[in-house]
Amino acid sequence: MRNIKAIGLMVLALLLGIAAAVYAAGWIASQGSIASNKVVVANVDIELGSRINAQMLGVIDWPSGSLPPGTFSDMKELQDRVARVGVLRGEAVLEGKLAPKGTLGGLSAVIAAGKRAMTVRVNDVVGVAGFALPGNYVDVMVNAQQDKAKGEEGKQISKTVLEHVLVLAVAQEAGRDDTKPKVVSAVTLELSLEDSEKLDLARSVGTLSLVLRNQIDKAKVATAGITKSQLFGEREILPVSVTAVGPAPVAAKPRAFASKPSMVPAMECVEVVQSSGRALNCF
Repeated sequence: MRNIKAIGLMVLALLLGIAAAVYAAGWIASQGSIASNKVVVANVDIELGSRINAQMLGVIDWPSGSLPPGTFSDMKELQDRVARVGVLRGEAVLEGKLAPKGTLGGLSAVIAAGKRAMTVRVNDVVGVAGFALPGNYVDVMVNAQQDKAKGEEGKQISKTVLEHVLVLAVAQEAGRDDTKPKVVSAVTLELSLEDSEKLDLARSVGTLSLVLRNQIDKAKVATAGITKSQLFGEREILPVSVTAVGPAPVAAKPRAFASKPSMVPAMECVEVVQSSGRALNCF
């Protein structure tokens, strides 16, 4: 009996092993039948603005069902192309991450269409203690003295002149992977042409300050700025408007109603003729 039981366990184990082998073979065969495509990926981390060459790239099989748009199958197609954003190692190189063909390397390849890059001087305070890094967004505030009006002194005012401005580079570094604060002497901002003119005027008339903001906060807030008197709660003296001085208006006299003629008693008069003239005497 014991031999029969042992033989039965051996047969059962053999059947289970055969079933597992068949299942594994079928799974491997099904995996091998999945369609794939050759996709060019980055073999190293490629920084934005870098010119791509064959040493930076590699080719792997990528399942056709999950193939992202804009991929490349031949590394020759990427020769001398410039990365517009950073590409990490093992990441597929996509057309949307590259600058247009013929673009030279450097910061100019990173600037968006219709935008300009402008550099302003900063210090540890203006540069938000070095936390204004490439890829961050800032607001630009200016502290200046307003133009003097007639008979008034120019008021000191602080006002936000630009909002949600992208920091392209700090000093000569444009990499966006580093999060460590850097105190630098210059910051390069991405601006429209109109905003570039505003910034150029603002830095010539007053002192600039950068205000760091949340990267996903795109809301704009319109403010009128604040003056010194408003800051300390002082009441501003409004200018008195001067009007033309003319003759004082004449008060209208009350309307006089014509009184009825009073009854005068009749009088007798006598004309007296003298050598010197005539006289009329009434009594």
